[in-house]
Amino acid sequence: AMAEPAAKKAKTEEAGEVAAEEPEEDAPDDTAPKIKGEVGFLVEDTTMNAMRATQGNIFMPLTDAGLQYFLAGARASCGVKAGRYAFEVRTLEIVNSVDAPPAKDAGKAKLPQPRSYMRVGVSTANSSLFIGDDEESIAFDTSGGLCYNGTRTACGKMLGLQAVVTIVLNLDALSPNAYTISLFRDGVRVCEPKKLPESLIGKMLYPALTFRNLTVHYNFGPTPLAPLPFKCRMWQEANANFAELKSPPAKGAKQPEVLFPVCVPDEGTYDWLDGFLKENPQYTELSDRAIVHWAERSGLERLKGRESKGASNDKPEAHFGVAPIEDGSIRKVLMSLAPFQRRNYVVMSVRDNLVPEARAAELARWPAKRFKRVAAVMMCDPPPEFRRMVHSSLLHEKQVKSDQAFRVQKAAEKKQREIEKRLKKAESDKRRVLKKQKRAAEEARRKIAIDKKRHEAEARGEEYDPDKDEELKPLEPDKDDDEPMLELEDDDAPEEDPPPVTLDDEEKKVIFRKFPTPDLSSYALATSFTKFSIPTAAEGFAHVRFDWADQDKCKGYLTAWVQEKKNTTRVEDLQPGEWFTNRWKEWQKTLTAWHKKQVQFKAAMAARDALRAKKAAAAKAKAAKAKVEAERRAAAKAAEEERRAREAEARGEVPEAAEGEAAEEDAKADPGTNGDAAQEGKEADEEAEEEEASPDDGFDKLDVYGASDVLDVGGGMPLFARFAFEDWTLLSLRFELTLLAHAFGRDVGDPDRSGVHIDHLPFYYQKYYKKALNLKLFGVESVLELLALIRDTMVIAKRGGRVIRPLVPDDIESFGIFAMLTEDARR
Repeated sequence: AMAEPAAKKAKTEEAGEVAAEEPEEDAPDDTAPKIKGEVGFLVEDTTMNAMRATQGNIFMPLTDAGLQYFLAGARASCGVKAGRYAFEVRTLEIVNSVDAPPAKDAGKAKLPQPRSYMRVGVSTANSSLFIGDDEESIAFDTSGGLCYNGTRTACGKMLGLQAVVTIVLNLDALSPNAYTISLFRDGVRVCEPKKLPESLIGKMLYPALTFRNLTVHYNFGPTPLAPLPFKCRMWQEANANFAELKSPPAKGAKQPEVLFPVCVPDEGTYDWLDGFLKENPQYTELSDRAIVHWAERSGLERLKGRESKGASNDKPEAHFGVAPIEDGSIRKVLMSLAPFQRRNYVVMSVRDNLVPEARAAELARWPAKRFKRVAAVMMCDPPPEFRRMVHSSLLHEKQVKSDQAFRVQKAAEKKQREIEKRLKKAESDKRRVLKKQKRAAEEARRKIAIDKKRHEAEARGEEYDPDKDEELKPLEPDKDDDEPMLELEDDDAPEEDPPPVTLDDEEKKVIFRKFPTPDLSSYALATSFTKFSIPTAAEGFAHVRFDWADQDKCKGYLTAWVQEKKNTTRVEDLQPGEWFTNRWKEWQKTLTAWHKKQVQFKAAMAARDALRAKKAAAAKAKAAKAKVEAERRAAAKAAEEERRAREAEARGEVPEAAEGEAAEEDAKADPGTNGDAAQEGKEADEEAEEEEASPDDGFDKLDVYGASDVLDVGGGMPLFARFAFEDWTLLSLRFELTLLAHAFGRDVGDPDRSGVHIDHLPFYYQKYYKKALNLKLFGVESVLELLALIRDTMVIAKRGGRVIRPLVPDDIESFGIFAMLTEDARR
């Protein structure tokens, strides 16, 4: 091989590129037929924001309404599966896009910056246009990194503005660099050839690029912008025997298709869509879901702590902190742009595709002269292939959860084994240390004893030899000293593969998967499902196809589904009508009068009781006074008789006063005594008459339903005279729920809605009465327990889907029946 020219070598070293000998060789002459047609980019293989200039092989991105944050992608029209070919990309300018305003509630969250970025590489025909994110593509980025399946590996330095980036794909099986991809900058190698992943070998590979806020120029040859150190054919010179070239649509080609999927909410809508797009990658999805997915693939992250309860598959959360994304501006731009790009679309909106008015508005966006507008209805029982797809997805989800649990368990077991090993080593080390300490202590004691005996021997003038002293023999060597320290060994337990899982009988019966979020929010569903209908050709569709069942079955299925939802879905936009308002005002007026009547009656009864108490006290005092007077007279009489008796005894006479005379004398002495007694008897008779005339008499035996006037059931006493707070509360509850049930039927204006569903009673109560239905106020925990308190007024219908039914008709002339029911229940 020829030595590298000095100038070239110096340039390489100065640029900091790979300075080793070039591993690629010059391409030999090739007489094989070349592809016919120009290599370029087709609209269907680009993202909607990648705008191709009519001249100069230039791509520019859209950067308005939040699109400056989104990546653009494009895949070339020619793929190869053998040979070695190159293509070039050059960045012409950085688009200085203005940051979009932050969302109103973004707060102090750190928002992303719309930085320029590019990836260049190859991909399969069905890969994502964001190359390097999956197993179907591989690419180098502007920082010199190699990207594959979401992983980036550093390879070289920044590519730089205005630099010509060359990608060399070597699929020549006879080459020493077979199945590799190389990166060059301005004709100089940036890194060694990189092996292609196994997932790309043997497949047709296409040039592709992903970029943001950059204007780029592409070149497929045949003449390179920056010659390489070796002869290499450009992509435009690909061998036709091992290449595939997609041709642009010819003049008069069939119209692109705009597909409107029509499905019942939460019945396989998005599973069908994902399967359809997988089989038909030439279609572009237009939906809020696609925009959110696009934002995430572009590196935007959702702000934490802003999760919404009203999220759905139709309207997923788009809390990225960028106003144009969150307020729908970016959707408006894309929907305005779509009709001007010749490509096949899937317009996905579960709600809008079911509502005639929304369908009409969307159809008006797509001119019939340029697009074939097709409605695809998927209702009733899905075909076997759809069920297999659903079961495959369920099995995959179950396997992923099982694998995660298995790995967590194995990690815990491994950690436990490591802990046990460490404990075992710690115990072994501790035993060795204790043995050494014990041996050292014994050796110290032996030395002290030897020194003592030596001193004693010297004092006696003798010599002492410790080796001959049987009592102080040297310590035997410890066998453990020769044993090696216990070392921690690597866990050599073989890695186990997670066990495979299978679907149980119940899971095999599943027809439609349940997603974490519904297809429609509860509000969107409640305010629109009554308008759902099957599309017809009369609306402007070129074709209405029924993929799962025929038209009649689909209509019947949707009608039955709507009827069921009417009994189980609340009416979010329901407003109280005039009839309810008038009856509610009448009731409040009546209730106020009843409260006032009870207060007046209780005041009258309190006055009566006070008068009775006063009279009783006066009578009692009078009786006490009469008693004292009688006792005084009796004492005086006794004293007088005793005096007379003593005088008579002194004269020697016997008293002859008759009992009648004594009585007559007593009457003469107190002529008012008999009169007072007569008066007291008269007053007692009058009080007895008053007692007999009391309204309370016989009230407990009164027939409450026979009262002609609840304000006066006798003696001015109202039927509700004895109502306490809880009675008035239940009285109001009886009327309010009865009025609510009747008003609902009038205001909803739909004979198919049989009544208020028990689960929605608190919602409608709040909507009509502007206050919450506080179950704790009634001492209950559920609506069922609440209704049990007034079972004489409200019942739950056995038919019609658990709706409440009032027992009191709505045409009553008087509200007295509610007082009668409450008094009867009170007793």
